[in-house]
Amino acid sequence: MPVVDSAAPPAAVGSPVTADRHDPSHRPLRLAADLVRLVRPAHWAKSLLVVPVALIDVSVWSPAVLGRLAGAVLAFVLAASAVYVGNDVADRHRDRHHPAKRHRPVAAGRVPVPVAYAWGLLLLALLAVLLRAGLAGPAWPVLTYLVLNVWYSRGLKHVPLVEVGVVAIGFVLRVVQGALAAGAAVSGMLLVTVFAACLLLTIGKRRQELLDSGTAHRPALRGYTVELAGHLVQLTSVLAVTAGLVWLRTEAPFAPYGEAAMLLSTPFLLYLMSRYLQLALVRRAGGDPVRLLLRDRAVLVTGVLWGATLVALLAVTQFPAVAAVLS
Repeated sequence: MPVVDSAAPPAAVGSPVTADRHDPSHRPLRLAADLVRLVRPAHWAKSLLVVPVALIDVSVWSPAVLGRLAGAVLAFVLAASAVYVGNDVADRHRDRHHPAKRHRPVAAGRVPVPVAYAWGLLLLALLAVLLRAGLAGPAWPVLTYLVLNVWYSRGLKHVPLVEVGVVAIGFVLRVVQGALAAGAAVSGMLLVTVFAACLLLTIGKRRQELLDSGTAHRPALRGYTVELAGHLVQLTSVLAVTAGLVWLRTEAPFAPYGEAAMLLSTPFLLYLMSRYLQLALVRRAGGDPVRLLLRDRAVLVTGVLWGATLVALLAVTQFPAVAAVLS
């Protein structure tokens, strides 16, 4: 049974919490807003990794498949949200000493620990209903994700190198969930690409944390240096680009135009990787990969152009009539 966090910091005079005590009608609204912040809606975009690859093969498109994919996205949104709540409760004392994380709802004392626990349990209950109804495809990727994150919270997050690998595996499981929900084959080279790319972004985030606050906030950072993180960023970026191009050439559903997919994708991939490295290493913007990738105009425009190129090539591949018209 959770207990009230007696170590919660007192509210400052004039703060929203103090104002709520004088105006009780505002307290439920502020608490609801903080509960939403606790599950980090901006990060829900990560769960969309379930969708794109699963929909490349148009032969599997059907209302049932699209419904399972939507269920798979929702399942990972609920699972990740519950994990965020649990991590914020577990890390609340350490977060209070971080310049940015001290403003998180639990660390700041705006959401009491028992309320946060109840919120997390509600999210898990909704997830259980969704999986029990079979609306998200096979349940094992989501359940593996939850077990892995419990293990992460109870110790793996303090093990240098291993902890970034665990975070990256969570994204691989999203892709697996989407493929299984759509009844599509899971490509090994694609999983390597996703793993390497997510490892890159996570290491870039760790590097920025070292620059911003040193090793005090996250114990695992004691196993890194800025120089080591820079070398690991280079290593994982090369692996991600190479594996991605090999996947496009050999295993992606672009046959007989796999070589064209690889060649057309090369300039886009190299620019996107170079732009990320510029933002992370020169502009020191790697601390929030989601914000970086979703708000940088150059990344967005390049991603849209690359996606349009692949969609056009996919149309030629999947619909012979299109190829006949163009030839």
